[in-house]
Parts: sequence; structure tokens; C-alpha cells
Amino acid sequence: MSKHLNKLSALVLGTSLAATMASAGGELEKVMKARGLSEQDVIRAAKTYLPTGGRDEFLVFSSGGQSGQIIVYGVPSMKILKYIAVFTPEPWQGYGFDEESKKVLRAGNIRGREINWGDTHHPALSETKGAYDGKWLAIQDKANPRVAIIDLTDFETKQIVVNPVLKSDHGGAFFTPNSDYIIESCQYAAPFDNNYHPIEEYKETYRGGATMWKFNNKTGKISEKDSFTIEFPPYMQDLTDAGKEMSDGWAFTNSFNSEMYTGGIEVGMPPFEAGCSRNDTDFLHVYNWKKLAKLAEKKENVMIINGHRVIPMDVAVKNNALFLIPESKSPHGVDVNPTGQYIVVCGKLDTTASVYDWKKIKKLIDKKEYVGRDPYGIPILDMKKTLHGQVQLGLGPLHNQFSNVKGEIYTSLYVDSQVVKWNYLDLKVLDRVNVHYNVGHLNAMEGKSIDPQGKYAISLNKLAIDRFNPVGPLHPQNHQLIDISGKKMDLLYDLPIPLGEPHQVVSIRASKLHPHVRYPMGTNTRTGKIHKGKTLAGQERIERKGNNVSVYATMVRSHINPERITVNKGDNVTIYLTNLERAQDETHGFTVDHYDVHTSLEPGETGTIKFVADIEGVFPYYCTEFCSALHLEMMGYFMVKDPTKKYVSAQKLKMKKMSTAELKAEYDKTVAVNAATDEVIQSVVKFLKENHYEKHPVVKGLVVDALDQYGQIKGEKAKSDKALKAGDIEKAILFENMIWQYMVKTADVGIRAKDALVRLVATKQSTAAAAGERAFGEGGCGGCHVIGKVSSGPDLTGVLQRHENGEKWVKDFIMNPDSKFKEPYVESMINYFNLRMPNQHMNETETKNIVEYLKWVDDNANLF
Repeated sequence: MSKHLNKLSALVLGTSLAATMASAGGELEKVMKARGLSEQDVIRAAKTYLPTGGRDEFLVFSSGGQSGQIIVYGVPSMKILKYIAVFTPEPWQGYGFDEESKKVLRAGNIRGREINWGDTHHPALSETKGAYDGKWLAIQDKANPRVAIIDLTDFETKQIVVNPVLKSDHGGAFFTPNSDYIIESCQYAAPFDNNYHPIEEYKETYRGGATMWKFNNKTGKISEKDSFTIEFPPYMQDLTDAGKEMSDGWAFTNSFNSEMYTGGIEVGMPPFEAGCSRNDTDFLHVYNWKKLAKLAEKKENVMIINGHRVIPMDVAVKNNALFLIPESKSPHGVDVNPTGQYIVVCGKLDTTASVYDWKKIKKLIDKKEYVGRDPYGIPILDMKKTLHGQVQLGLGPLHNQFSNVKGEIYTSLYVDSQVVKWNYLDLKVLDRVNVHYNVGHLNAMEGKSIDPQGKYAISLNKLAIDRFNPVGPLHPQNHQLIDISGKKMDLLYDLPIPLGEPHQVVSIRASKLHPHVRYPMGTNTRTGKIHKGKTLAGQERIERKGNNVSVYATMVRSHINPERITVNKGDNVTIYLTNLERAQDETHGFTVDHYDVHTSLEPGETGTIKFVADIEGVFPYYCTEFCSALHLEMMGYFMVKDPTKKYVSAQKLKMKKMSTAELKAEYDKTVAVNAATDEVIQSVVKFLKENHYEKHPVVKGLVVDALDQYGQIKGEKAKSDKALKAGDIEKAILFENMIWQYMVKTADVGIRAKDALVRLVATKQSTAAAAGERAFGEGGCGGCHVIGKVSSGPDLTGVLQRHENGEKWVKDFIMNPDSKFKEPYVESMINYFNLRMPNQHMNETETKNIVEYLKWVDDNANLF
């Protein structure tokens, strides 16, 4: 039946293509001819084409190899969507440059040393009942044995843990079926402690192992104190797979170098590669991790090494929890089928795939039927008695993936540069497809889960050679997409990967992922909690304690507040930045020139940068992410002065060149500015007195501070008057400038006192108005609108009275600003402020609450 359907599909597709060519007036035919494309090429292109605004069915997470990162792309389009920074600083996202991400990265330091790169190999998706649940992604670092956890609600690395006993790993990360543990298995054997041990003591003191990292699938955190390692012999352990369904609770780790050879080219010994491949077979480790987890709870069953629990081999053997089975020479993977009954192992120096039957293995274990023990006393099961069978596949079989068709499996052949489809139940080869070139890992959609999807496979090829435009001696890797939905496999697409050597990928249906589009306002994204530096519009400030300067800043299209920061050379500077945006994809970046700091802030995020202001000068800071038409204007100045220096004022130098008349004009202008500033101060003082500020201790404290600054003015005014009387107009101007400085400080504290008092004397807010004020602040509205003042946008006091049916007008404007842009009033505001109201994507409840807040503002308009 399926054969007839495939023929019918091909006929329909061919007919459809011909019809499309005809209806397009021969345009498609012209393109095909000009580019030398066959009809099959066009069909393949159609299978992978993603229209503008379209979405892929699957997302793929690829290890980044030596880049220490993860690459995300879609299937079938094969479009790269994101790089996830994991073990390596990544400047665009500020990873390793801001304090929040630095804390995560630095958790990966080893023995007090900063590690700034990683060799990522095997990504793994968290599971629930053996199916991928789309919550967490784990990946290991082979070079510096560590495991990282990525949160798939925002695709950010949230945790890095260092393996305390392993010195290398290739086998990681692998989730157990309900994400109780993540398994990380050793690669190159080494002493568990951190001491020197001569290579001659290899068999006695060098060890392999598998670390069982305890994982909380709700919080996405590894608990290091609840984790443990199982000691293995110094065979080179490789990959691991956890049992599922009938084999749940067990795990399988293969190995190479059962010879325990250590090389020694430099002293005339045969190379390591020759000595580690003498035996016809190596060992598959079979262990009961559930039983071992229980054993690890008791002190008498573990050794404590580097503060970490290790279960010795003899304890595991004594409790019937560790066994060995011979496997094909130099295997490079072990894969458990969806039912948990069959375990497939391929030996890269063999031509066969071995299919083990869990029922047979368990029967031998239960009967304690062994063919012997290894040098460490671990029971060895008979290979023939555990096998379901073997099948000849070709040269260099490596890795396996399962499809949604019963018994169907796909295997990569490194030497033959092929992917082979076969049936592990009846042990028959079904199909082959050539790939380009030398495939290592491969992936079928969700092909290692309990619920494989079939449809597509990806061949991860180590060599590209002639596949792409030449870009120098270092070629990209090549990921090739294969259609596996039909009887015959069909190679569809080549994707160059130009960042590191992607080792393995894992795929998941996009429908299982539910990432954020924005954060709750003020979120520390690495912890998921509200950041201590959360700053809303109107809360921006600079605080100094000794030589520690803290800046609380906000970013919103198109300004950074504050726009000027002045510190002393040697100050410790901490800048907290909050992105006030609510609109999707309105990211802001921040850097201070020369200071090697950067942070990237998504809507609602608060981040921190810290540095010592150790060089004098003037340094622009700016938004590094293009965010609006006024992006270039989104900047400010960070100014560092040396407190030991006496600076000559540029204004003073200017005044030396001025005539007496010009100086007098400058003096009059400065005095006028001071008088205007004093009027503002007196209006604030009047408000404070009229509303009995002295009854409120917090406000009273601020007023005392303000008056302290204002009290300095009298002395400076006397000096100014004296200088003017003596004819020294230049000096009088300088004293008037000093008066202005005191006035600015007074006004700053006084206005804060007024704002605090307003809260205390205003009418009580309703629940809806209070919620509306929160939405106003956290929605980024205050970035342009300041109640009671004209700022980057108009004052909203009285806005409900400016329009007919004002409440509805305001509600409609908030929810759909574009609908009002052509109205004469709004158009005049846009022209005046040179800004358009952005859509902050407020929902209906938030919008209604903001209207209630604006009604409260109008009720208390006399206070603003």
C-alpha cells in the first residue's frame, strides 16, 4: 500500500510542478535552466523552503565543539537561529562580561583557575517518562569535565558544575528517563585525586567512572551534594545511554582500550592507537544506577574524594550492580531502543552492529551466570548469550538513531561516508545514502527518545572539502539533511557550520518549546528572581559610599538615564541597568568605551557591570544593539577625574579671552539661571511647607539634606558679590557657577522629598490604580512620560480630559498606537517630540488599570 502511495505522491508532485511552471509563464523553467537545476533539485528545495514568517517543525541543538557553545537551527529549513553561550565568553550577548553571566561562567573554574573555553560534545534534552519535555538542555565539556544546564524558556545557561574527580569526559550529558539524573561518563582514565601518580601505576591508581548528577526537573538545577560517581576500571569509557521502559533504572556505557595500554612513543613504545586496539573486543559497562543511588546514601558504601561521594567497584560488584559484556572492538556509541529491550553497539574498527537483548542480559544477571571476571573482579557476561544478533553494515559504523517505524534504525558509517537504514529486529539492511564526507554522529528527529518522529535525519560530517565556496584551509563542518519519510532516503540540503566542530545534535518538536518573549520587569535572568538593582523610570540615581559608586540606570528607546556619570579615578563602579521595554525583540546593549564591559538586556531584564575606574578621561557609553531610528543618540558620558589633580576650567580659559562687557554679560546670564533655578527650589519648598513635610520623618530627613546644601549658597554669594565689587568679574562668575552646583544638588534632593511627600498626602489609590501604576512603571511608560513634567514625551496629567471619551481614547492608544498616528493632535506630538509611541503590548487588564492610575493622577493633579 505504501509503495503505491509513494508513487502517487511523486506523480502528484511532478504534475503539480509542471503545472506551476506552466502557470508561472515559464519563469521557473528559466531559473532552472539558468542555474542548471534538475526537477529533483527543485523538489528538494521545496521540501526545505520556509516562507517569510514561516516556522520550522523541529528545532535542533548542536554542540559547538571547540567554540564551547551551542548552535540552534530549524528543520527542515536548516536556518541557524541562535548561538547559546555556555563555556566561553560571548560578546554579543555580554556573556562573561556582565556580572550575572560572569557568576555562571566562573562557577566553571577548576581548582582556582579561570577556564574560558570548552569542548562541547553531547547535548541532551530533559525527559519525562522517556519523552523530551522541552524544559532543559544539558551539555558537557570534554576538555574540562563539566556539565552545563540551559533553560529552554529563554535559551540561557543557568548553571555549570565541575566534575570533582574525572579529568576528562566524552560521555555526557545523558538524562535518565524522568530526568532524575544526568550521566557524565569518563573518557581518558586518570587518578580521581589531584595528586601526581606515575604512569607505571596506571592499573593501580588510574580510574574511569560515571558521575550521576542529581537533577531537579522542576527547578533545572543539579544538586552537587546529592550526586555521586561510580568507579570503573581504567578502560577508556565513551558514550552512555540510560535504559528505558523494561530496562529503566539501568545504564550502559561502552569503552575502548580494554588492553589498558598507555603508549610511550617518546621512549620507543608503539603508539597508543596501536596498543589500544589489540583485543578483538572491548567492554560494555552495565550498571544499576537506581540501586547504586540507594547505596550511595550510606557512608560505609562510599569514598569521599575531593568532597565528592565515589562508590568503589567492589561495593558495586558486591551488591550485584555492575557487570561487563564484551562488545565490538573500539565502539563509539551505545543506543537503547524506545522499548528498552534492545541495545545497539557499533565498533568503529569492525564492520558489524551488535544488537543486545535486555531480557537475555537480565536473565544472566539474575542467574549469576558469568563467563569470568575482569582484573578488578567485575563479572563478565557471555557476549553470544546476550546478543539478539549482529549485522554487517559497512566500514566504520559509529552512531545510531531510531525512527518511528518499528525496528527501523539509522547508522553512520565514517569510512564509507554513508548513512545506512536497517532493521534491528530482523537484522536486514534496507537502504543507504552517500554523504559528504566522513559522517560522525547523526540525528533523527527525537531519535533517542521513547517517541521518535522519523521524517528527517541529519548527518554530521567531519569534512566538507568541495561542498562550499573556499574560505581558506579551515573548512566549515557540513550538516546534511536527509528525508527519511519514504522507502528510499533522499539527501536534501547542505548546511555549513562555521563555528567549532559540532559533535552531536539533539532535536525536538518546536511545539514542545514555550520560550519567553519578555521578562517580568527587573528580572535577573540567570536566577529567575527580581534583581536587587531593578530600577524603574524616575528611580534613576547615582549613590556614593566612600570610593564605591553605584549607578541605577534605565534604558528605553531612545535614551539611557542617566546620561552623565562622573567618578574619581580609582572608584569601584557598579552600574545596574534595567531595560524598560515591553515590546518584543527590543533588546538594548550597554558598554563603556575602553573598559572591556558589555551587557545585553532583553525586555524587562536587569543586568550589572562592575569595573574599577582606573584610567582618567572621558568615555562615551552607548546602546550597542540597534533599537530605533534614534539608536545613535542613545548614549552618555562616563567621566573619570583624578582627585589629586587641579584642573584648569575650559570656561575659565574662555573667560580670559573675553572683554569686560562680554564677562559682564556672562555674569548676568549665570545669575539669571541661578534665579530661575531658585524659583524652582522655592516652589518645591512652598509645596513641602504647605503639606507639613515635618510630620513625615523620611521626608523631613530629605528636606534637612536639601537645606544643608542650600545653606552653602549664602557664603558663595558673599564671595561673588565681593569679587564683583572689586571688579574681578571672572571670579564672580566662578562663584556663581558654584552657587548653581549647590542649587542643583538642593533641587535634586528637594524634588525627591516632594515626590515622597506626594505619596503620603495624596488620596489613597484603589487596587486597580495601584496595579496601573505598577504596569505604567514596569511597562516602560515612564521612560518617556514623567507625571507632572514634560520629558521625552508629553506630561500625562489631564490626558483623560484632552480627548472626547478620553478613557476609551487612551485605552485604544495604549493597545494600538498605530491607529492614532494620523490624528492631528497625535501627529503634532510626534513632530514635536520626534518620537512615536511604541506598542508596549499591554493586555486589556493592564490598560484598564493604567487608565485608573491616570484618573488618580488627575484627582491629585495639584500635587504633581
